[in-house]
This record gives sequence, C-alpha cells and structure tokens, in this order.
Amino acid sequence: MRIDIISLFPDFVAQCAAFGVVGRAVERGLLSVHGFNPRDYAEGNYRRVDDRPFGGGPGMVMLVDPLRASLRAAREADPTPAKVVYMSPQGAPLTQAKVRELAGRERLILLCGRYEGIDERLIQAEVDEEISIGDYVLSGGELAAAVIVDAVARLREGVLGDAESAVQDSFEGGLLDCPHYTRPVEHELGTVPEVLMSGNHAEIAKWRRMQSLGRTWQRRPDLLDEAALSKADRKLLDAYRAALVAREAAGTVSEPAADAPEAP
Repeated sequence: MRIDIISLFPDFVAQCAAFGVVGRAVERGLLSVHGFNPRDYAEGNYRRVDDRPFGGGPGMVMLVDPLRASLRAAREADPTPAKVVYMSPQGAPLTQAKVRELAGRERLILLCGRYEGIDERLIQAEVDEEISIGDYVLSGGELAAAVIVDAVARLREGVLGDAESAVQDSFEGGLLDCPHYTRPVEHELGTVPEVLMSGNHAEIAKWRRMQSLGRTWQRRPDLLDEAALSKADRKLLDAYRAALVAREAAGTVSEPAADAPEAP
C-alpha cells in the first residue's frame, strides 16, 4: 500500500510512520509513505502557499495552485488510482468501519490543510472525501493524517504479527474490547480473573464477550444502540449488570464472572 501526504510538514507524518507496527510494515515493504510539500510547487521568490481570505476575517487560506500541483506530482509518482482524503474538522467522523474501507485500497493521498484551511474550489475539484478525527480543531491536518496512516496500516494483511489482534480490537463488531491481563497472577493491585487461567476456551470466550458488552454499556452506550445483539448477548449483559450491582454493594473490584446471576 502507498500513502502520499500533501503537507507543509510532510516529514512530520513520515517520522510518525517510522516507529512501531507501522515502521515495521514500512521496513518489510508492506507500506510506503511519501511526502509532497506544496511550497516546492509554489511560484515566486517567496514560494507563497497562502493568502488572505476574500470577505475579510482573520487568518490565511492555502492557495489552489501549489496544492493542485502537489496532487498532480503525487499522482504522477505512481499510476495506481488514489483516493484523495482531506483532513478536516468538517469531515465525516473517522470510524473503524471507515478505517477498514481505506485499508482495502492500494493507494491513498492525504491532504493536510493549515491556517484557516484550503480554498474551497480545490476541495470541490480534487477531494474525494473529507474526514475528521474528532470534534476539535488542530493547527493542521498532519496529526490527523498520522492517525489514519497508523489505523489503516495495522489492518493490512501481514502487518500485525497475529491478524487476530486486529479482529479483537475495540470497535470491531461494534463493541469495545474486553480487559486484558498478563503476569504476574498475584499483584498488590489485584488478581487475574480465574476464568482466564482455567484453560476452558469456551468459558474464556464467554467471559470476554460479557466484558466487552458490559464495558460498551458503561462507557459507550451509543454503540450498543447500534449493535445487533443476540439473545445470548442480552443475557450476558443482564448478568454483567447484576454482577456490577453486587460488586458495588460488596465493595469489591473484581470483574463479573461469566456465570453471574441474571438481573431481576
């Protein structure tokens, strides 16, 4: 997969892609990240890439021509058809479903704005989709682009050491992930739930599903509203709620067991 970054600071995103899982994907040739700086394609002695907005107001707006030339250079660097994504607080929220869609492509071009944004005419003519990583405003689109590079790369085949890791992530299947534990079993901060050491894979899967349902109910109930829950899921969620009430009454902090009683 190839991802091109159109940015006044393309090295920033490239550096973000040099570490961890994404960095290993680049080293193994599963992903390549390339930067194109609009200033390199600007004209004049000052290589100007912005100007004041028509109609007045604060800030500056990025010019059409340097950005358009950058996009043209990115497309000419590789003939593979590319989807152009503009990182914008006005875009559709980034979701795991959208990440999966983007990860299914062989080529992306991520356009990063600065200042007050970019000339609307370029968006209308060249951008396929606008994406936002949250309801807040950053100084530029570079951090958002780095988020997309990381989220997309880890879903590409062969990037993760165990593909099952991505399948079990939060938001896969519409729910949050279950809690995880590792050694030691006993610690001053608590004990690992017994079911995880039982060797009973069916009970472990049941416990993890219940924790996933319960955490989503507690932390992101909006996701539950959209999830297609089976009768068994609803039974597990009732059990989680009942066990939570019992834990709070007893003042304990252990996780509910998968065989906890149903709520009345």
